[in-house]
Amino acid sequence: MNKFKYYFILSITTLSLFSCSKSDDSVELTPPREYADQYPTDINDIEQYLKTYYVSVSADLDATITKIPDGGTQKSIWDQTEYELKFRTVNRHGVDYKVYYLVLNEGVGESPTNTDAVLAAYKGEYLQQVTASEVTTLTVTPFEELKFPQSFFNLNSVITGWAEIFPQFKTGTYTEGTNGTISYKDFGAGVMFIPSGLAYYSQGQGAIPSYTPLVFSFKLYEIQRLDSDADGIPNYLEDLNNDGYMYDFRSTINYPVTPAVNADDTDGDGIPNYLDIDDDGDGVTTILEIAAGTDYLDKNSK
Repeated sequence: MNKFKYYFILSITTLSLFSCSKSDDSVELTPPREYADQYPTDINDIEQYLKTYYVSVSADLDATITKIPDGGTQKSIWDQTEYELKFRTVNRHGVDYKVYYLVLNEGVGESPTNTDAVLAAYKGEYLQQVTASEVTTLTVTPFEELKFPQSFFNLNSVITGWAEIFPQFKTGTYTEGTNGTISYKDFGAGVMFIPSGLAYYSQGQGAIPSYTPLVFSFKLYEIQRLDSDADGIPNYLEDLNNDGYMYDFRSTINYPVTPAVNADDTDGDGIPNYLDIDDDGDGVTTILEIAAGTDYLDKNSK
């Protein structure tokens, strides 16, 4: 009896495994959309949003964005002139992305580079076309808000859109109260409108669906200067052309075409200085040259 029971269980288990395997093999995976095909949809949604919503800004630079009602007289974000609407062209995946951003306040302090870390408050929403009763409507859905940040965000580790827009703003000033609270003022504040190709794209993230443009209102409080290659020189001092942006063109996904010259790559080895432990390519690490006071400081000091 026990022997019969053993073979019965074994046969059922084998059949189950075979069935599961057959089912798994039949799953068809949909490849991600081409970036160049998705971008026109994203930018159309973003521009529709800019032309049909208006912004209200509080004394504390909190931005509230609301749809203009039928017959409403509010000026759209696109048409209003109180806050400058700008855009930055960002080349990734062989696409020239237009990233719009609204300047509520530029700030009075220092700007981060795209390789630094920022202390920032933010509110995020995603845009999505939703069809109901044969009518398609652009909908806006909030997904996250952080009013009182306690830690820094490394711009090398967040979505590309953040790293491209934060360097356009500056920090402000702050005072510390007797109870340890910190009050910020004159900080940079704005709203960025990010195509999905510079956000989560086909993967989505948590409550954020795939292929959705994102809108972030934000406040830039502080900067943390990073040293990504631990060579003793902060990244921002390895930004040789002082434009606030440094790129690693070895990524063939982000940069299908490598430029002939990288302004932030002293030795031309393809590794930007902020990631290169031997910036001048002489076989001696930068940190050793700094310790000795030779070569690197002579060639690259600002």
